[in-house]
Amino acid sequence: MLTMPGGKMVLKWGVERRLEFIEFRLYWEGGVNRSDIVEAFDVSVPQASKDLTLYQERAPNNAIYDKSAKRYVASETFQPCFLKPDAAHYLTQLRSVAEGILPAAASWIAHFPPFSGPPVPARNVTNETLRTVLGAIRDNLAIEIKYQSLSRPVPRWRWIAPHAIGFDGFRWHARAFCQIDQTYKDFLLARIVETRGSKSSGVKSGGDADWNEEVTLEIGPHPELSDTQAKVIALDYRMRGGKTKIKVRRALLYYALRRLGLDTEPNTRRPEDQQIVLLNREVVDENHR
Repeated sequence: MLTMPGGKMVLKWGVERRLEFIEFRLYWEGGVNRSDIVEAFDVSVPQASKDLTLYQERAPNNAIYDKSAKRYVASETFQPCFLKPDAAHYLTQLRSVAEGILPAAASWIAHFPPFSGPPVPARNVTNETLRTVLGAIRDNLAIEIKYQSLSRPVPRWRWIAPHAIGFDGFRWHARAFCQIDQTYKDFLLARIVETRGSKSSGVKSGGDADWNEEVTLEIGPHPELSDTQAKVIALDYRMRGGKTKIKVRRALLYYALRRLGLDTEPNTRRPEDQQIVLLNREVVDENHR
């Protein structure tokens, strides 16, 4: 710990992380013990004991020692002091571990509830491809790639100047200026067969208007839902006054509409299946001209 002017004690980053971990386990798992800290941070048992003692000093009403379970459990008056609990963050960890994106040891979750979701096909993005694209973005370079598009029977070499990474919900893209077509386009990382050579891109940063500009989508419950059904949908999407706003980069508008099921007319599906509708369709029409 460090002492700041005025006598205030500031925790070192490593100590603060361990106190956050203690609080994560208390909040989401109901309890924590020394071995949890030892396993998660590879510290000694005495250090873990010190962390628990420090936590009790800083948050005296949050944890109670359960002798039978030999661990600290969350009290009925528990109030987070070091951690801002986030349900979305917890569920993202759960999904990432279940899908093999994140090793279980890298998560703070101890007891994983049974989990399943729709299968997401793995995309064959090679380490070398991603490393090359990231380097080009970082150093403002153009790279020559061998790219397999669906419009051609065989891969074609081309120069691109990538400036960002995009995700459409299923696939990873490089957003880049194509020197053949002289425009900004999306290139699927999995379809980059090979890379060779790099050079100064000569492309001005910030020139991709579709990437830099945002479109605001206004969505609301399907008008043919009952009042009760509409209230449920409004709760699901955190709507206020019967609508909510979602901002999306114009370059990703097509993917966003498709993922939300807003890329077709609302009357083509049952209201219970469609659930939401786009309230400002004119914004989409303007961007598709």
